[in-house]
Amino acid sequence: MKNTAMHEQPNLALLGLVPPGLARVVEVGCSSGALAVAFLGSNPGCEYIGIEVEPEYAAAAEEHCSEVVVADIEKMDDHAFEILFPTDCWIFGDVLEHLYDPWRVLRRIRASMPQSGSVVACIPNAQHWSFQARLNAGRLRYEDAGLFDRTHIRWFTRATIVELFETSGYAIEEIGGVVYDDPHARPEMAGVRAFAEATGGDAQAAERDAAPLQWLVRARPASLLA
Repeated sequence: MKNTAMHEQPNLALLGLVPPGLARVVEVGCSSGALAVAFLGSNPGCEYIGIEVEPEYAAAAEEHCSEVVVADIEKMDDHAFEILFPTDCWIFGDVLEHLYDPWRVLRRIRASMPQSGSVVACIPNAQHWSFQARLNAGRLRYEDAGLFDRTHIRWFTRATIVELFETSGYAIEEIGGVVYDDPHARPEMAGVRAFAEATGGDAQAAERDAAPLQWLVRARPASLLA
């Protein structure tokens, strides 16, 4: 089973977190290379390396990236991994949730990352109001794409995303949510607030963290921001 369908549109919100003027970028899960096209359009001098587990997707990305490595990042040997350094920015666009051990991957990157380096990521929000509503009704069924993608292995909320990076040696420099206007959200949000209050939680924080469908993150080595 392929991880997700190949996408042709770049995640422009994620792209906005990538610092400009970089010498080398590595995108894990580069798919068709759409993000590479968008980034290189304004940063033509950058070396853009893609890592893609699906050979079919990698072949498409080769037309746009400086280089594409066909590999599962969790199974790359030390030599194949080490030659990717030094890298200024690592990009994970809806990828970390597909890994068995994203903590190990982030720590492995952190071990060789320059102090000026960064990681940017887009991660689905398991605290989203629609997720809570389905769980409450016992209708948590996998789908072919989106928040309930059947190939998701890990699930994260805003709080556990922060923990993921902080326990892996990073400090969050920026985190923000991708929120879509949905008329179904209003009554569902009332339930989110009510449940938070009933369980002794912070209703305002619960509503805030249930709104984004995805979280966008930029993190840097912890010692740099300490």
